[in-house]
Amino acid sequence: MAYEICGASQADILVPQSAATARNLGGSMSVARFLTAAAMAGLMVSVAPAALAQSYPAAKIAGLKAQAVSGVDARAKLAQQMNDQIFSYGELAFQEVETSKYITDVLEKNGFTIQRGVAGLPTGWTATWTHGKGGPVIVLGSDIDGIPKASQKPGVPWHDPLVEGAPGHGEGHNSGQALNVVAALAVKDIMQKENISGTLMLWPGVAEELLGGKAYMVRDGVFKGADAAIFTHVGSTLGTTWGATSGTGLVSVEYTFKGAAAHSAGAPWRGRSALDAVELMNMGWNMRREHLRPEQRSHYVIVDGGDQPNVVPSTASVWYYFREQTFEGISKSYEIGNTIAEAAAKMTDTSVERRVLGTAAPRHFNRPLAEAAKANIDKVGLPKWTPEEQTFAKAVQKNLGSKEKGLAVELDKLSPPVEKPESGGSDDIGDISWTLPTITIVYPSNIPDLPGHHWSNAISMATPIAHKGVVAGSKVVAMTMLDVLTRPELRTQAKDYFTKVQTKDQKYVPMIAANDKPPIEINTDIMAKYRPEMSKYYYDAERYPTYLDQLGIKWPPTELTPPKGGRAD
Repeated sequence: MAYEICGASQADILVPQSAATARNLGGSMSVARFLTAAAMAGLMVSVAPAALAQSYPAAKIAGLKAQAVSGVDARAKLAQQMNDQIFSYGELAFQEVETSKYITDVLEKNGFTIQRGVAGLPTGWTATWTHGKGGPVIVLGSDIDGIPKASQKPGVPWHDPLVEGAPGHGEGHNSGQALNVVAALAVKDIMQKENISGTLMLWPGVAEELLGGKAYMVRDGVFKGADAAIFTHVGSTLGTTWGATSGTGLVSVEYTFKGAAAHSAGAPWRGRSALDAVELMNMGWNMRREHLRPEQRSHYVIVDGGDQPNVVPSTASVWYYFREQTFEGISKSYEIGNTIAEAAAKMTDTSVERRVLGTAAPRHFNRPLAEAAKANIDKVGLPKWTPEEQTFAKAVQKNLGSKEKGLAVELDKLSPPVEKPESGGSDDIGDISWTLPTITIVYPSNIPDLPGHHWSNAISMATPIAHKGVVAGSKVVAMTMLDVLTRPELRTQAKDYFTKVQTKDQKYVPMIAANDKPPIEINTDIMAKYRPEMSKYYYDAERYPTYLDQLGIKWPPTELTPPKGGRAD
C-alpha cells in the first residue's frame, strides 16, 4: 500500500492511497473500557474529578483556537484527499469496507488506537487517543454510507454517472470523516504542545441511510464514559441547533409472511399466498394511515414478492419505516403495524415474523454545547465563494428546477426550538443525543435546495465547494473541542442541561432488544455487482492532485447546460 506525506505542522500524516478489505477483529470497546485497559497498561489514563479540572483564561483559550485554525489550514490538503478518496468509494450501508479501512489506516498512522468490528458492525470502529492524566472525553462522529443509484461525476451539473445504476455519495457522507480527522489532528497537536489532558474518540455512522448502526453502538456501551459528542453532517450552511428538533424518530421493520406453494393454475386451492398477506397488510396500513396523526410518516417497499407468477408465493416480505416525533408515538405506530400484520396473516392462513432492522430516536441537542459551537461558527464564518462557484451552483439549481439562489452567504441565527416542531426525516444520532450531551454541526459542502438522497447531491461533493465547506466545518469542530477541553464550567452546564432539562421527564427508550443484531447482509449483492466497475474509479492521490483531475473534469466548468438528450432529473 502506498502512502503520501501531507503537510502538517507537528507530524507527518500518512494518507493511504488505496484500500483493500476491512480487518474485522471483532469486539466492542467503550470509552470507559478503553480508559481502564490503558490504565492497566501503564498509560496513565484516568478520568479526573470535576474539582480537579484545569480551567483556562479566555485569552488563553482564544490563543489555542487560533492555533487550531492554523492547524486545520495546514491540513487542508489532507481534508481534500480524504474527502475525494471516500467519495470515490461510494459504498452502501453496512458495506463501507474500503471507507472504514482507509479512515482507520489514516488514524492509526497518527497514533490512534483502533478497535474494529464494534457493536457487531464489521465496518464499525472506534479510534481513541489519550493525552495526560484525566481530562474530558470527546467523541466525534460522522456518517459514511452512500445512496443507491446515486453514482455521479463530481463537477458535472447534470446527470452523468460514473457507473450507471451504481451507488454513490448522493447525500455527501464522504465529507464528514475528513472534517473530523483534520479537526482531531489539529487539536491533538495542541493537547501535546500545551499539555492538555483528555481523550479523543472518533467513530463512524455506519448504515445511517438505513438507521442501522448507532442504536447498536449505544446498546453495547461504545459511548459510555464520554462527556460530549460532536457530530458533523453535510449541509448547505454552517450551523447548529439545540433542543428538540424538527423531524422524527423511527423503527425500521421487515415483516416476512410464510404460506404454501402450489401451481397457480393447476391447484391454486392448495396454496396459501404469502404475497396476498403482504398486500393485505399494506392495504390495512393505508386505511389506518388516515386516522393517525398528520405528523406521522410511514413508507414501505416489498422486498420479496415471490419467484414467478405460476407459483403461489410461499414467502413474501415487506419493509416498513414507522416514523413519529416522540418515543410514545413511534411505539404506537409500531404496535399498530404489528396488529395489522398479524391480522393479514390470519386472513390468508399464513404466518408472520418480524425483524427490527434499525431504529432512530427523536433528536434532542444540548443547549450549552450548541451555544459554544455557534460562537465559533460566527468567528469562522462561511467560506468565501468565488463568482465561478456561485455560477456553478446556480446552474445546478436551474437544471434541477430549484430556485437559482446559489451558495449560502449569510449565517443563520441560533434560534430556540420551535413550539411545534415540523415532521420530516430521521437520523440515528438521536440515540446518542439521549445518551450523553450531543450536538450536530452542519457544514456547507453541498448546494442548497436539491432533492436530497439523489445523484444531484453528489455533484459538489468532490469539488472545491465541498473542500471549502469541510475546512470551515473542521475549524468550528476543533474550536468547540477546545471549549470542552479547557472550560470545565461548560462541561458542567452541558451535563446539567442533559440531566435537569432534557432527560428530566423523558428518558431514552431503546427500540432494539438485547438479542437484536444489525442486518449486516443488506446491500451485499448490490456491492458485489457494482464494486468491480466502481473500483476502476477509485481516487489515486499519488498520481492526481484532486479527483477532478483524475477524471479529467475541468474546474470551474464552462459547460453548464445539459447536452441534448442529457438528463437533469
